[in-house]
Amino acid sequence: MQKKLLSGLFWVLLANLLVKPFWILGVEVGVQNAVGNEVYGFYFSIFNLAYILNILLDLGVTNFNTRNIAQHPQLIGKHLSGILGIKVCLLGLYLVVAFTVGALLGYGSQEFHLLAWLTLCQFLNSLILYLRSNFEGLLLFRWDSLFSVLDRVLMILICGGLLWGPTREDFNIYWFVYAQVIAYGLTATLAFIIIARKARFRRLRWDRRFFLVILKQSAPFALLVLLMASYNRIDPILLRSLASDAEAGIYAGAFRLLDALTMICYLVSVPLLPIFSKIFADQKRVQTTPHPLSHSATQPLQDTLRLVFWPMMLFAVGAAVVCALWADPLMALLYHEKGEPYVPVFRIVIFGLIPIGLTYIFGTLLTADGRLRQLNLFAASSLLLNIVVNLLLIPHLGAVGSAWASLTAQSFMALAQVVLSVRLCHLPLATFRLPRPSDLRQLVDTLRSREQKA
Repeated sequence: MQKKLLSGLFWVLLANLLVKPFWILGVEVGVQNAVGNEVYGFYFSIFNLAYILNILLDLGVTNFNTRNIAQHPQLIGKHLSGILGIKVCLLGLYLVVAFTVGALLGYGSQEFHLLAWLTLCQFLNSLILYLRSNFEGLLLFRWDSLFSVLDRVLMILICGGLLWGPTREDFNIYWFVYAQVIAYGLTATLAFIIIARKARFRRLRWDRRFFLVILKQSAPFALLVLLMASYNRIDPILLRSLASDAEAGIYAGAFRLLDALTMICYLVSVPLLPIFSKIFADQKRVQTTPHPLSHSATQPLQDTLRLVFWPMMLFAVGAAVVCALWADPLMALLYHEKGEPYVPVFRIVIFGLIPIGLTYIFGTLLTADGRLRQLNLFAASSLLLNIVVNLLLIPHLGAVGSAWASLTAQSFMALAQVVLSVRLCHLPLATFRLPRPSDLRQLVDTLRSREQKA
């Protein structure tokens, strides 16, 4: 079982590392170079609105399904028919909220036309993630790894042909959106055909009690995802409202490399949630009160943090400093002779990699300890801080002001999580010292011993 899990995780990570950087730094850059900052800024701001609200398409259903199918695989047929019915209902809610927010932002016919296609993209993407959760629950990791990148591979093929083929002179932003719809649609259809055969799917089913149970269990997590997506993605929306499409396009271009590097931070954090959860579960079994922790209970936590903290920080700080120093050639490489406007924004935005790395560590730690209320409070405060700083700086500095707002909000979120983690878990300063080779051997032996006992 463990060998199968590690093998599946390897294939998922390998597939994503091979495909998604090329999508972000190849196709998306090519699209922005082809259509220009103003048009891409128009697209990017509306895309971010659809992206922020896409939690309404899931509400924690995917995580709920993964856990339940892994524990009770015989229920896959019942869950598939019931959850697909829920997905259709959530699509209606999503469309109402998205178009209402668009109307409040003063969208016209062009904006609503693009928003309609982008909401369809988000629905299909959410459907793919749900269907993949069935493969994960059934431990079909190779199927999961295939569908984790199939949509991007199809988009690369379609957009590559349009961008670098005979039609490159006529390329427009709607072709980019249509390519996404086609790729997501084909991927979702193929994934559904495969999982429906395994689940012996017959028809959609609406179960009101089932939906209410899922909503109650996942509401805090869904709120956290919504708030974090908002303070990370609201900047282009505010830029378009307070400045121009061109400024939103400049921000999008500067943000792109940070988006690619953030994926590495995410991949490092993947095994942390189950490890932290196991540590806290073991601690609660040996103590009647979870806090304060005894030294023996905190030692595995300290060892794990020490081993992941420094690699993450060395990568984040090193990458941010190098990218800031080489901002001019990097932007020129990505955007050719048009790279100069991105440089001052990029030099600020890229340092967001440091608080993002901290958030992936300590946010995961607090999530494993069930501290969603505090995390939601931090995320709401970060969103409010982001909006206030944007409102103050965008009229004077444009995209540069939005970059400062983003860095400020991310830094506040990371600092709050670090402080709370240290206070709740009574982490000594030694936790953050450089690890020695003996620390690694000791942690491996400890985890192996704990696994054997379990």
